[in-house]
Amino acid sequence: MSQIDIPSQFDVLVVGAGAAGLYTALCLPESLRVGLITKETVALSASDWAQGGIAAAVAPEDSPALHIDDTLQAGAGLCDVEAVKFLAELAPSCIQNLVNLGVAFDRHGNALSLTLEAAHSRHRVLHAADTTGREVTTTLTAQVLRRQNIQVIQQALALSLWIEPQSGRCQGISLFYQGELQWVKAGAVVLATGGGGQVFAQTTNPAVSTGDGVAIAYRAGAILRDLEFVQFHPTALTKTGADRFLISEAVRGEGAHLVDNEGHRFAFDYHPAGELAPRDIVSRAIFSHLQHTALDPATAHVWLDMRPIPADKIRYRFPNIIKVCQRWGIDVFKEPIPVAPAAHYWMGGIVADLQNRTNIPGLYAVGETASTGVHGANRLASNSLLECIVFGAQMANIALEDVGRLSTIPVLPLRKFSADVHELQSQQGQLEALRQKLPRLVWQSAGICREQSGLEQAIATVESWQQDFSALPLSQFLLGLRPAEPASFDLPDVERQLRLWAETRNLLDVADLILKSAAFRTESRGGHYRLDYPQQDPAWLAHTLIQTGLWWKYQILISNSK
Repeated sequence: MSQIDIPSQFDVLVVGAGAAGLYTALCLPESLRVGLITKETVALSASDWAQGGIAAAVAPEDSPALHIDDTLQAGAGLCDVEAVKFLAELAPSCIQNLVNLGVAFDRHGNALSLTLEAAHSRHRVLHAADTTGREVTTTLTAQVLRRQNIQVIQQALALSLWIEPQSGRCQGISLFYQGELQWVKAGAVVLATGGGGQVFAQTTNPAVSTGDGVAIAYRAGAILRDLEFVQFHPTALTKTGADRFLISEAVRGEGAHLVDNEGHRFAFDYHPAGELAPRDIVSRAIFSHLQHTALDPATAHVWLDMRPIPADKIRYRFPNIIKVCQRWGIDVFKEPIPVAPAAHYWMGGIVADLQNRTNIPGLYAVGETASTGVHGANRLASNSLLECIVFGAQMANIALEDVGRLSTIPVLPLRKFSADVHELQSQQGQLEALRQKLPRLVWQSAGICREQSGLEQAIATVESWQQDFSALPLSQFLLGLRPAEPASFDLPDVERQLRLWAETRNLLDVADLILKSAAFRTESRGGHYRLDYPQQDPAWLAHTLIQTGLWWKYQILISNSK
């Protein structure tokens, strides 16, 4: 990766280069100087892995009103009705914008091809075979790289928000780049960092999904919402040695069967819609079925049988799934695929309004890292890419006066970190051990099914790990830096070490936030299921809000109807 000098100031900094970050950067006024920061390359994000598609009511027999109904139904009472209307009504025009930019959705003749996914009442999911996310992000990336006003900064890791002490305004970020810590000013910062699936041992998310945006916003005083709601995708490839590759819900939409070892379509024992029930219900059906039938439910799987789908349709619609399964020795035309649930999508996030504004002036959040109210307690399939596009488009409306006036940056002397070899080896060992232990703990205690005793034990463990982390020499050094104070590091493999430190810190904070939110909500709803409180409770028709260590309920006073 070629190294570049980063300017000390931008008009707007966008952190994250998935669909939300890329589209936000494209929609910001071209008069603004935009920095687009990604900790890997512009090609690696959860959006790139999205297979199923993007939902929009574009068919003659469909309407935004039906899309709204389906979204509210899936959201289990916690959707913000105005946000859902906003999403569904703007969806068709946003799809047209993507087509105009060059996104090549599948077609039947001249008409856009639409498929059905779980909990949708109409065929409304646009797709590009089974690599829709890649098609969208590849097209957006090409457009971003053409824009003169956008500077892409790759392999750079946002560490913290830079808050102006007097006004409380976000005025930039601190950044690990080229082995150093530097501070970059901006009139506005947009967090588009995706989800936090890596806090769970089983996840369909890429390695970059470590909850960075939520963690750094929380530490700066942002209000967070509904972090207990995690969607577990029912059908991730589950084979020893293989990544938890997501087998798209569209496979079940096209007619694949979910069966157990006896060939029984057990999902109908749990819900009349069988394989096409909402995701949380299908995930729990698999979990419950394995609890009753498997010797070791933690490692067991069920089977997804694609053979009921015509072979030609499989080849046309799911070439990538065929290829990945072949890589792991599975012939989808002759045998079923071993699958089990995995953490997939985080409904909660940083509270943001319809213009993506947070409670911190100058800070915006877009996409999975935000909580706009469109998903409620359970996201409707294929509304996530849509949210990235609809809400990213709103950044075109950023008012120039919203971009704070940039002041001069104080020049402070460079501080250097160094430690002896023994200290460094010990520190690295502790960080790597935490990265191994933490996701297993969160999966066991706050995975598909949760209960108070397991949550409390996990909270105590995470808090003790946070103390251990804070005592590390690198933590003492970094947490002692003043705003605007740059730093360099005498470390072997410095970029890997700094990223390991930063991501571990974020994952510890994210784990703490999810565990405490799950313990706080004493009911089951959407993506949050408590064995000790298995029913929805009308008293919990409320959001969980969090800010600087405080949790509170925000009651929803009106029913979610149009």
